[in-house]
Amino acid sequence: MQDIANHAGINKALLHYYYRTKDHLFNAVFEKIAGRMFEKFAPVFDEHLTLEEKIRFFFREHISFLQKNPRLPIFLLNEMNRNPERIRKIILHMDFQKFWLKIEKQHKEELLRYNLTKENIPQFMTTMAAISVFPFAGRALISAILEKTGYDFKEYLEERKTYAADFVIKAIKKD
Repeated sequence: MQDIANHAGINKALLHYYYRTKDHLFNAVFEKIAGRMFEKFAPVFDEHLTLEEKIRFFFREHISFLQKNPRLPIFLLNEMNRNPERIRKIILHMDFQKFWLKIEKQHKEELLRYNLTKENIPQFMTTMAAISVFPFAGRALISAILEKTGYDFKEYLEERKTYAADFVIKAIKKD
């Protein structure tokens, strides 16, 4: 808490006054970051976008967000391993059912065409998140490999926004 107070330029007592515990401070920071991220993804709920446009939007915005916050995936992975119950409580407050119902209402025919159902949407969502997050979680390894083969990591991330979307769209399309 002292390190955080020092970094914020305030005294520790003031930090404790507002947040009381590290858990309260963590939750406040997590909610702020999640809020910023969800603001960026609000257009995913635009009923005028096709499902394919939403997938492209997700990868473009999510990877851009992670480019600005590259340590976030490692932080979250560490936190999930260190204190899984805290993350569980935060996630349980999110209403994924509401998200699915909105997507289902907007894209009923497209979902059938892409063979996406309520039952397999968790697989779909985890796949999209993993494809987007892994380059940041495995950055040291990936950038070393890219460097060895003559590629630039920043260029790779820019290309990934399109490549990942194309990959997912091709994977879910029925033949």
